[in-house]
Amino acid sequence: MDSFRTEVNVPSSAHPLQFDDKLLFIGSCFATNIGAYFQSHCFNATVNPFGVLYNPFSIANSFERLLDEQVFTEDDVLEKDKVYHSFFHHSQFNANDKDDFLQVVNTSFNKIAGLLKNVDTIIITFGTSWVYEHKQSGMIVSNCHKYPAADFNRFRLSVNDIVERYQTVLGRIKDINPKVQFILTVSPVRHWKDGAHGNQLSKSTLLLAIDKLVDEFDFVDYFPAYELLLDELRDYRFFADDMLHPSEQAIAFIRSSFINSRFDEKGKELLEKLSKLNKAADHRPFNIASESHQTFVKKHIAKVEQFQKQYPALNLSEILLKFTKQLK
Repeated sequence: MDSFRTEVNVPSSAHPLQFDDKLLFIGSCFATNIGAYFQSHCFNATVNPFGVLYNPFSIANSFERLLDEQVFTEDDVLEKDKVYHSFFHHSQFNANDKDDFLQVVNTSFNKIAGLLKNVDTIIITFGTSWVYEHKQSGMIVSNCHKYPAADFNRFRLSVNDIVERYQTVLGRIKDINPKVQFILTVSPVRHWKDGAHGNQLSKSTLLLAIDKLVDEFDFVDYFPAYELLLDELRDYRFFADDMLHPSEQAIAFIRSSFINSRFDEKGKELLEKLSKLNKAADHRPFNIASESHQTFVKKHIAKVEQFQKQYPALNLSEILLKFTKQLK
């Protein structure tokens, strides 16, 4: 046998990503994992401005809020056990003061308020089709914030629910930004609280909905993150200790597949050079003041400065700062 695994075919994109593209990653924690890589490699990448979002409707709520340029007010703020939060945000935004909470969420909101008008590619990762609808407000929430289960109706979205909502949302974004491209994917993280069958029903709903959207819109594409883990890797050594989340090795493998399919050769070469610069910047010698290390640092500062001139759209300031802090 030449191969000991079934390999998932990931075709090259007809719209390869460029180093000066503006990218938006939004959705589950998998979107955070992949998006953080591009941020660390100096790309203009925005990652989960509302925090981690798991279901398609919560993601759609966020898009609509941005499209309507509707900042958050006191009416959106909730308080439980002296902690302030909202049903639009992940708990990472929680604060002990209402004004502090509003300042943080609106700073994040205003930072990207105009992003939908000029972003090049939006990468959306759906995690689950199960949703929680707050009975009193009728809102499908992004996070339940530990409110009693009796406060919510829990149900699974249908394929048509998702398709109809995203026909509108994607269309609205396309209207204000004709160049935008979308990449949809399904998180490989399994939601085990519903059992094996319930998880498969949930993921299948997401996959079928995405398939319909890809068929309908020529600016929408699919990346098979779910299949890469569950079909190609399909071994528990590629899972974290909880046996549900992908391991760091699995994330790196899926990320590599994303890069190979979404970048041309020049883009891949650039990412490789940036990876080497990152590793060099993180290198810590036994004697930071040694002549050899100081020569190493100065050489790489010159490399970074040359890189910045060659690729002005990249933000190399953090890498440069790491090197300059080592100068003696």
